[in-house]
Amino acid sequence: IEVLSGVRIEQKYDFASSPTLGGFHFSIPYYYGNGTEGDDVSVYSLATRDADVLLSSFVNCVVWATIYAQENNIARSNSIDIPPVSLFGSEFTWAFRDAIDYSGSHYQLFAKN
Repeated sequence: IEVLSGVRIEQKYDFASSPTLGGFHFSIPYYYGNGTEGDDVSVYSLATRDADVLLSSFVNCVVWATIYAQENNIARSNSIDIPPVSLFGSEFTWAFRDAIDYSGSHYQLFAKN
């Protein structure tokens, strides 16, 4: 598994518990849930393996792209308005635009699910 969705961010998973397991990188939170009375607010994100820095950065940027789309009133229907980004190389300038074209803005993702 390369990316886990709906992972509750907890510090105990951020560090390697053994040399074979390694730790996880958490994307920026995409959902804040209500914790129980004794707990803090639950924070959810996408998780990738710590060892794969490039994939972790890319996944984090995809989450940011959905938030950017929401803040700029960009939906699936006008995903072409997402600016091209060459952060991961010129062959991937379309990647964030395609992510919004597929899933929509941050709000559209929650409305769907």
